[in-house]
Parts: sequence; structure tokens; C-alpha cells
Amino acid sequence: MNQTIEQMLDRQRAYFASGATKRYETRVENLKKLSRWIHEHEKEICGALYQDLDKAPFECYATEIGIVLEEVRYALKHLREWMKPEHVPTPLTQFPAKCFRVSEPYGVVLVMAPWNYPFQLSLAPLVGAIAAGNCVMLKPSAYAPHTSALLARMIREIYPDTLAAVIEGGREENTRLLSCRFDYIFFTGGVTVGKTVMEAAAKHLTPVTLELGGKSPCIVDETANLRLAARRIVWGKFLNAGQTCVAPDYVLVQSDVRDRLAEALKKEIRRQFGREPLKNRDYPKIINEKHRKRLQGLLEGCDILTGGKVSEADCKIEPTVVAGVHGESPVMQEEIFGPILPVLVYDRIEEAIAFVKRREKPLALYLFTGSTENEKKVLSNLSYGGGCVNDTVVHLATPYMPFGGVGNSGMGSYHGKESFNTFSHKKSIMKKALWLDIPLRYAPYRRISLSVLKKIQK
Repeated sequence: MNQTIEQMLDRQRAYFASGATKRYETRVENLKKLSRWIHEHEKEICGALYQDLDKAPFECYATEIGIVLEEVRYALKHLREWMKPEHVPTPLTQFPAKCFRVSEPYGVVLVMAPWNYPFQLSLAPLVGAIAAGNCVMLKPSAYAPHTSALLARMIREIYPDTLAAVIEGGREENTRLLSCRFDYIFFTGGVTVGKTVMEAAAKHLTPVTLELGGKSPCIVDETANLRLAARRIVWGKFLNAGQTCVAPDYVLVQSDVRDRLAEALKKEIRRQFGREPLKNRDYPKIINEKHRKRLQGLLEGCDILTGGKVSEADCKIEPTVVAGVHGESPVMQEEIFGPILPVLVYDRIEEAIAFVKRREKPLALYLFTGSTENEKKVLSNLSYGGGCVNDTVVHLATPYMPFGGVGNSGMGSYHGKESFNTFSHKKSIMKKALWLDIPLRYAPYRRISLSVLKKIQK
């Protein structure tokens, strides 16, 4: 790297100060450049993702490329509208005046991305940052080196480094970036590093979005369509070999249907991944040996209902369902982030709700039910980032709804218009008229002035 991080940051600050990023036409052209490059290099993107995670082309497009392109399309369609001043009512006490809010970019923003969806989780926030008119420093994960290198090349080919730049590397580069002052930080990753990011941001009073994770529960009651529930749970859990922040982390199933659901999960795993999943070329690998060993450790002491085999050579673990688990089991003490699905049992829906409530607020929650009453109880009594009724994971694959966490699972949100809002400061402005100046507010105050003020403000 010819320039230091600090020098690149200074150059981006100067470029932003020139006002070059704020024009509507410039933002549109920058988004179109991104879309064109992705379309022209789709095979290379899939190749990098396969090298890092063994992702199949279908999964690459469905969970990475397609989501980014949809974010670009949506932003291009609505950007002019988002950039318009938002007029709001004016209180009678401020007559004559008009009030409005203007969206302005923060300036130079830092986007820190994880390794599990290294393309999508790097570029979806970048789309919002550029649409809002910011300059961007992008830090991909060193755990996905091929995708990181591709992202660096892509950004270098389509943007000047004064607008957007990729900083490759590991912990040292992360530390250096977090020691710098940015106007906004967008971080996706784990809770522990998220706390470090927030601590570093606090030194400069930098606003942050933290997209974290946690143990996302999946509740199945006795009224659920068990065959369909199993199919959708297996898909959502073992997508990317379970390395998904919103994957169902564990299942809470009503005791009456526990055995039927377990059997349905076994059948569905065989249907989707075959009898030998470790030989299935469409089944991704664990990112590295460290995480494989961690996941194997979580299996100790569990009753394996299906799966459990490991290929150390390929760094893969079979889709695995385990029982004999309770709230204090090791597998229930941390986010699993891998292809292990514990199944726990409850008798009444209130017990399931209480079980989830005793833990940190999850990033996602899934409920499979045919009962309107149970649906109402769960949705109204539990706090979580977002989720689905009778499906898993798909709630984040739309630009029409914001995606984000709450409590320990994160703060702030993005996707669609919310991405634009996240990377924009909403500036409130009141413009007063000059043709009338009501003397009521000025000193010296009189008793009659107070009585008039009270009537106006009622």
C-alpha cells in the first residue's frame, strides 16, 4: 500500500469537502458503475466465494450477488425521492414559517464487514453509503482472503480512492482504522468485536451501526405444519453451513410433536443434502480450522439425532441435529454459527416465551404455528431484531423492510431506504417569514402574553 490509512483518510476528507459526492447525478453514476462491474464479473465473484467458503453458484447469487444488485436497483429507483427535503407541519406558535428536514451525508464512513457473507455484507452497506453521498473506507474480513482481494480490485477499478477505498489485512489494520476519526462506522460481526468498535467510536463521539448476532430461537408449536417447518428450518439453518447471523440457532418444539419434528428434520436433511453431505459439492465448508474445532467441541455431551460426521481435510461438518440439551448446556452458551441445531422441548407456549426472555435479545426469531393466538403471544411478548412466521431467514432479503438488531444483537438498521437514512444526517430547518413578526415572545413579558400563549399551545 503506497499510502498510509491516515493519508487516504485525509484525501477522502478533502474530496468530500469539495462537494463532489453530493450531486444526484454523481451518486447515480457511482451506483451504476458498481452494478455494471458485478454483472460483468459474476463468475469471478462466484469463484472467490467458492475458494473462501465452497459456496455453490446458486447460493452465491441468491445470498450475495443478487441481494447487492437488488439494493442498487432499489436505490436507483428511489434516490431522487429520498434526497428531496421532507416538509413537516409547523406549530401555530411559530407562524408564519415552514419546517423541513434535509438529508445530508455524514462525510467519510468506515464499513467493516465479516467473512460469512463477505461480498454481500461488504457491498450492501456501501450501496447505502454512496447513495447517501459519502466517501467510504471498506474493510473486508481477512478470513475470506479471495473475496477481500476481489473487492479491493473491484473498488480500485471503478472508483477513485478519494471516493472509496478497500483496506485489506487483519487485526493490525482493524486497530489502525479504529484509531482514526470517521464520521460514521458501520460494523457487522460478533458481539465481542462490536464492543471494541463501539468503545473506539466513543473516543471520537462517532455514531455507529452494529449488526451483531446472538442465539436466534425457532419456536414450533403443535399446530404447525411439521413437514414444511422442517424443510424451511433445515434450509435456513444449514444455509452457508450454518454460518449465518440470522440462522435458527436452536429449536424450541412443543413436547407433543417433538419426535415427529425430529424425524421430519432428518428426512429433510437427507432430501436437501443427500445421504453423504460431506461429499455434496453444494454444501459449504467451515471458514477455518479454528472454528471447526470450536464447533466440534460444542457437540460434546449432546445426543446426536442425525449427522455429526466431520471431514478435517475439507473443513466440513455434516448438518447435525442434537438433543439432550438444556438451557445450561455448553452448546446453549454461545452463538453456534455452524451446522449444529439443538432441539429443546417445552409444554406450553408461555414456557417457550419465558425461555427466550431469560436470554439476551436475539437478532432474529422464527415461529411455526397455525394458531393465531400463539402468534399474537409470541410477537407481542418477545423483543428481537426481526424474523418470520412460518419461515426462516428470508425477512432480510428485501429492500422494503429495514434489517437490524436490538439490545445485545445490535443497534441501527439498513436495507433499502433505511440504508440511505443510516448514512445520512437528518438536518431540521425552520424558515421564518419576514412579512410578519408577532411580538408575543419578546420581553418585557406581561400577564396577558402568558394567557395568550397558553391558549395557542393547547
